[in-house]
Amino acid sequence: MSHGRKLFVGPRLRRLREQTGWSQAQLAERLRLSLSYVSQIENNQRPVTASVLLRLAEAFGGDVAQFSEEPDRRLLAELHDALGDRTLSIEPFSAVTLQRVVEHAPELVDVFLTLHQRHARLREEYAQTVDRFYGELGSDLGDGRLREALVPLPHEEVRDHFNRRNNYIEPLDHPAEEFAHVANVVPGARANAMRQALRARFGVEVVDADASDGWLRRYDPTRRRLSLPPGLSDAQQAFQLATQFALLGYGDVIDAELRDGGFTDAATQALARQGLAHYFAGAVLLPYGDFLQAARAHRYDIELLERRFQVSFETVCHRLSTLQRPNARGVPFYFVRVDQAGNISKRQSATSFHFARHGGACPLWNVHEAFARPGRILTQVAEMPDGTRFFGMARTIERGGGGYRARRKLFAIGLGCEIAHARDLIYADGIDLERPADVIPIGPGCRVCPRHDCVQRAFPPAGKTLAVNSDTESLVPYRFSGE
Repeated sequence: MSHGRKLFVGPRLRRLREQTGWSQAQLAERLRLSLSYVSQIENNQRPVTASVLLRLAEAFGGDVAQFSEEPDRRLLAELHDALGDRTLSIEPFSAVTLQRVVEHAPELVDVFLTLHQRHARLREEYAQTVDRFYGELGSDLGDGRLREALVPLPHEEVRDHFNRRNNYIEPLDHPAEEFAHVANVVPGARANAMRQALRARFGVEVVDADASDGWLRRYDPTRRRLSLPPGLSDAQQAFQLATQFALLGYGDVIDAELRDGGFTDAATQALARQGLAHYFAGAVLLPYGDFLQAARAHRYDIELLERRFQVSFETVCHRLSTLQRPNARGVPFYFVRVDQAGNISKRQSATSFHFARHGGACPLWNVHEAFARPGRILTQVAEMPDGTRFFGMARTIERGGGGYRARRKLFAIGLGCEIAHARDLIYADGIDLERPADVIPIGPGCRVCPRHDCVQRAFPPAGKTLAVNSDTESLVPYRFSGE
């Protein structure tokens, strides 16, 4: 429970109770509370205390995180954004109404958001198709041909599945941790251990490949031969070897996860399979218990964790965002990777931090500033429109290279958490988290941000009518009705 904040869990408790098949009286008996007390909790007439929260966790066989408000807050933010779509042409709903819908019918909200995402993709495909074939004349055409686009793109569907699982895949994480310990996969000697494991378990030989073709891993199932390019570090080799080990040794677990995700498209299934194998590999390189213990001991100092586990900055940040094992959770982080054009190529969140699906990220977010100060870790206290504050770090990373003509990739990595957790991070030392001197008002993206006075806004938010007056002008580029 956060400091000074009452926690109401009524709708979540009711859903859990009904799913379990208990009556209120049965639940009251298990919690050693009166029936009226349980009824008041379920009707949000009474907040839960810390002791009652622990009893609830014990009764439903989990931990207190399942009663967290964060999933509902994230769902509420996404619903608000979707209903702001100007193509819906509806009167705005009150915040109270949206809150009730999310609390009492989250499954219905999920279905609506899925439909809206597919609708948005259809619109984007239409605009791109018209632009491609008709150029500037496209705006005058209303009957351009359009291929069907009723499902999300594969990478979006896979990303959403990982987010729904809170970025933690239990059926793969535990086996990966056990395997790492049994096979003695330790920093500095991981690749050798993985080669031996592949040979002993599957009869697979690892050979050097031609590095000029750009492949990082190629497996020949007929010859049982795995090819890796020379020049990879020990950790990079181990990651590719562990990925192949997962595909060969844990295919049934991965298949079950694919069925659970409901992936029907072949391309999406293949991408999800690769993503799950990568998850296993990451958990082998950074076993959950050892990594969480080190992260806490070093106060989440990313560079010290890099050195301790001999992996990259990005690998450490990615793993930090997955530490959500029940009863052994780390700080809940969001994680994002952005290129210089502002495109988000990786994003996941164990927080209520809301990423816009369309229209780009907020330009005031420090992840963009990182490109102007390469190699430096930047910190920021940011506030979302709903008042939630986050403490974030950002830094650039570079991939590739090795020669003057070798291709290089430059990204910025963003990692952050709600400000209540910031005191656990070394990066927040010296900052008054209760009254920070500089709080940056950011948003999920210009298309959905409700802020009226942002001088950095690239275009007005969807669903808002522009208020234009040629006799006035200010630094704020767009004014809209309701100010």
